[in-house]
Amino acid sequence: MWILFAFGSAVFAGLTAILSKIGIKNTDSNVATAIRTVVVLLFSWLMVFIVGSQRTLGDVSGRTLLFLILSGLATGASWLCYFKALQIGDVNKVTPIDKSSTVLTMILAFVLLGEKITALKAGAMILIGVGTYLMVHKKKENVATTVIPKSNMWLIYAFGAAVFASMTAILGKIGIEGVESNLGTAIRTIVVLIMAWMIVFVTKKQKTIKEIDRKSWIFLVLSGFATGGSWLCYYRALQSGPASVVVPIDKLSIVFTIAFSYFFLKERLTVKSTTGLALIVTGTLSLLL
Repeated sequence: MWILFAFGSAVFAGLTAILSKIGIKNTDSNVATAIRTVVVLLFSWLMVFIVGSQRTLGDVSGRTLLFLILSGLATGASWLCYFKALQIGDVNKVTPIDKSSTVLTMILAFVLLGEKITALKAGAMILIGVGTYLMVHKKKENVATTVIPKSNMWLIYAFGAAVFASMTAILGKIGIEGVESNLGTAIRTIVVLIMAWMIVFVTKKQKTIKEIDRKSWIFLVLSGFATGGSWLCYYRALQSGPASVVVPIDKLSIVFTIAFSYFFLKERLTVKSTTGLALIVTGTLSLLL
C-alpha cells in the first residue's frame, strides 16, 4: 500500500511545481512560500481531525518531536531555495536538480539508517546523476570572471533545495516512526510556517503582500493544496516503506512536472535533456525491482 501513497505523492508534487511557478511569477519567492505554507497547514490539520489522530498528540515523545522539528526546519530551507530557483530559472532545469536529492538520500539512508546499497541501487544512482547532469549542463562560455552571473543563481538555489530535501527525508523517516503520519506532517508544517514567516519579516517583504494580484493568489493557494496532498501521501508511505525506495518514487514527479511545463509554460527539452530525463526515470524505476 505504501507504494500507492508514494506514487500519489509524485503526482501531487508534479502539480505543485507548475502551480507554484505561475503563482510566484509576480510575487516575492519568500512571501509566496509563507503564503503556501498557511494553506498546507490548514490542509494538514484538517486531515488530522478527520482521522482523529489529534487524540494521540500527548503520546508524542520528546525524541520524535525533536526530529519532526528538525525535519520541518530542513523542509523550510528546501522550500525557500526551491521556490527562489523556480522564480528565476526554468522549471525543466530546476526540477531535475531538486530531484537529484534521491542520490544523497540513499547515501544518508545507508550511513544513518543502515539501509543497504545494492549493486542495483548503485547503478540507479549513477543513472540519476548522469541524467541530471545532461538536463542542466550547458556549453561553457568564455567569461573571465569568477563571479556567478545573476542569471545562473538559480543553480545554487536548486542544489541547496536538493541538499535540504535529502535531510528532510532522513529526519522525517526517523521522526515519523513514533507518530501517526498525518499528525507528524501537521507538526512539521507548524515549524515550516514559523520559519517561512520569520524570513519574510526579517527581509521586510511583508509589505509586498498587498501587491499580489488575484491570479497569483489563486495559483499559490492551489499549489498549497497540491503540496498538502503530496506531503500526506509521502509521509504515509515513509511510515511503512523504506526511505531509499519511497523517495525515488516520489521523485518521479519530474515526469509530470516536465510534461506540464511543456504544455503550460512552453518550456521545451533538447535531445540531450530528453536523454537525461530518460536516464533519471530509468534509474528511479530500477529501484523498484
